[in-house]
Amino acid sequence: MRAQNILLLVASYYFYACWDWRFLFLLIFSTLLDYYSGRIIEHSTSQKVRRISFWISVVVNLGFLGVFKYYNFFAQSLADGLATVGWQVSPTLLNVILPVGISFYTFHGLSYVVDVYNRRITSERNFIDYAVFVSFFPLLVAGPIERATHLLPQIKSPRQFSFDKSADGMRQILWGLFKKVVIADNCAEFANIAFNNSDQFHGVTLILGACFFAIQIYGDFSGYSDIALGTARLFGIELLRNFAFPYFSRDIAEFWRRWHISLTTWFKDYLYIPLGGSKGTTAMRVRNTFIIFLVSGFWHGANWTFIIWGALNALFFLPLLISNRNRTHVDSVAKSRKLPSVKELLSIASTFALVTLSWIFFRAESVGHAVGYISNIFSDGFVMVKGSDFAGTTLHPFLMLFLLMIFIVIEWVGRESKFALEHLALNWKRPLRYAFYYVLLMTIFLLSGKEQQFIYFQF
Repeated sequence: MRAQNILLLVASYYFYACWDWRFLFLLIFSTLLDYYSGRIIEHSTSQKVRRISFWISVVVNLGFLGVFKYYNFFAQSLADGLATVGWQVSPTLLNVILPVGISFYTFHGLSYVVDVYNRRITSERNFIDYAVFVSFFPLLVAGPIERATHLLPQIKSPRQFSFDKSADGMRQILWGLFKKVVIADNCAEFANIAFNNSDQFHGVTLILGACFFAIQIYGDFSGYSDIALGTARLFGIELLRNFAFPYFSRDIAEFWRRWHISLTTWFKDYLYIPLGGSKGTTAMRVRNTFIIFLVSGFWHGANWTFIIWGALNALFFLPLLISNRNRTHVDSVAKSRKLPSVKELLSIASTFALVTLSWIFFRAESVGHAVGYISNIFSDGFVMVKGSDFAGTTLHPFLMLFLLMIFIVIEWVGRESKFALEHLALNWKRPLRYAFYYVLLMTIFLLSGKEQQFIYFQF
């Protein structure tokens, strides 16, 4: 086990250094800071020392995040605000790139320090084990955001190769690659045409562009999560589930229980509940909900578009919260049934429409771009899509729609599993099952879209 963890740590640091070796020192510093902060917090008999160590860790971690990710945003926003009252200021901006994965590994360390401070867990004595927890390469750059209570015990336990776990992991990797390379990357081409030329299109073309982006970001991010979880399973490690078929949700509350689950639960446990959670007056519950969604939006990026995206989701969520219907749907839609009812289908469609509307702000370059995009949808009436609107894409639009239909059907069939291929085809005869896997594999090679960076690498 000792050798396994040393190998994983070296591999993880090499993996991160391949992007930019200079920022590896930032990752190591953050790891050392939280490791020693945890040791001091646990063993100090002075509450003052415990509190100081805790806040040093929090402030330094959030300080790094603030400098690299948010300094330019705040400096430019302040300058713009002063300009509106006639005071012209030229802010000093930082010309630095955002360290990949900084939001993810910062939250790993913060959750650990908070849990040690609140005595939910004891501090980790072995630095190698703790460093693997922070930097385990499948989750290092885009999550899921792990908890020490879940991952550290696995790192500290002996692990042996399991054929069944590895085969299961390979199926999840295969499906993740299909979602990323075939679905997300091809959808990106259609979405980019719509968003990059939104002033030239109207009506259905822009609606389709927004829908393509909604599918792109799901295929991209959940595809990465599938690859990460499948890869970890090859090493005998189970990571937290990050997606649970969110586009089959029947309301916004269900959507957020199924989308980026590790981040949603992180904010619930470390921000929402400490603020009072769902206790207290309706006004307090509304306040806490808005804080969570606004912070979630700001976590995604230093742009007003993300903040508005978070605010829109909070507004969509409020009617359910006020009427105490935010936990109406906790099971899978059409559980133990092949097809949804008409009511369920309409609920899924309306939820997808609201989510897609908010995704426009997430994808747009600026607030003005997003507002212009939405206004152009209705500016010339209900203008139908033209054959030339999506010219130049790798796949013909009809082939793209066919692949999306296949994708949705497979996701629907596997919606009660941890991932779509977990149980699908397992009971088929071996030649048919292998043929199914190889069709997916060849589709990845033959029908992949133009290479697109994972969207969440920028966060």
